[in-house]
Amino acid sequence: MIPLMLVISFLTFALVRVAPGGPFDKERTPASPEIERSLKAKYHLDEPIWKQYLRYLAQLVRGDLGPSLKYRSHTVNDIIAQGLPVSLSLGAAAFCFALVVGIPLGVFTALRKGCWEEFAASFLSMLAVCVPALVVGPLLIMVFAINLKWFPVALWESPWHGVLPTITLGLYFTGRIARLMREGMLNTLPSEFITTARAKGLSETAVVWKHAFRLAMLPVVSYSGPLLAELLTGSFVVENIFQIPGIGVFMINSSLNRDYPMVVGLVLLYAVLLLVLNLVVDLSYSVLDRRVKYE
Repeated sequence: MIPLMLVISFLTFALVRVAPGGPFDKERTPASPEIERSLKAKYHLDEPIWKQYLRYLAQLVRGDLGPSLKYRSHTVNDIIAQGLPVSLSLGAAAFCFALVVGIPLGVFTALRKGCWEEFAASFLSMLAVCVPALVVGPLLIMVFAINLKWFPVALWESPWHGVLPTITLGLYFTGRIARLMREGMLNTLPSEFITTARAKGLSETAVVWKHAFRLAMLPVVSYSGPLLAELLTGSFVVENIFQIPGIGVFMINSSLNRDYPMVVGLVLLYAVLLLVLNLVVDLSYSVLDRRVKYE
């Protein structure tokens, strides 16, 4: 993981600087050449990339992600500390929503294969995958916030404020998990050990939930690692629609504004979450499938 993080950090550090434009190109009043040279010298942008990267690594070892080039009075650490708890709360809620709705829906469609219930549930799961959050969010606001007045329109101040953003963010992943769960169940139910369990006289409920479910969950578990990493680092679309102060907005804005330290810091945060959660997923295989052993 450590060599991989070094590769990711160097590629991100180099590519964001190779991209056209600079962090001081979009100022209201264009800086004179002298001021621009002074700014670049202050942030060491006039040095070769390899020297800048070594300087950044030295800061990174101390836990310092550097100053933001656009939010001049804040560091990257300050902005992540401010927005990450909000994105974590929203992402965790959306993840739980996707699992709680998607897993039972996938099991139900597998058990009702060939019936009208399967076609209806499969249609709903595909609809959830196909309709983007950019459409779902405004529709939920119009129906449940403006017309019915059940939930607040925007902001992040109470549990009620989190209901519509959670559904908007989690609906797409609910459809994906339902499809994966359905395929896992359909591949597991014809197995010989399931036939043996039925021959021993076990109830269908025990066969499904005690024997088939654990193996059928493996595709969902594999998908959950990158899914959770993506959800926990925020969503630009959902946070913009509902005016939620998470870090998803900073990811896009820092890329557009060429805020080099912010881009690298957020990419590293996402990479750490992705690698750690994938490791957790790999270790969980031995719990779900007893045939998997790590030596």
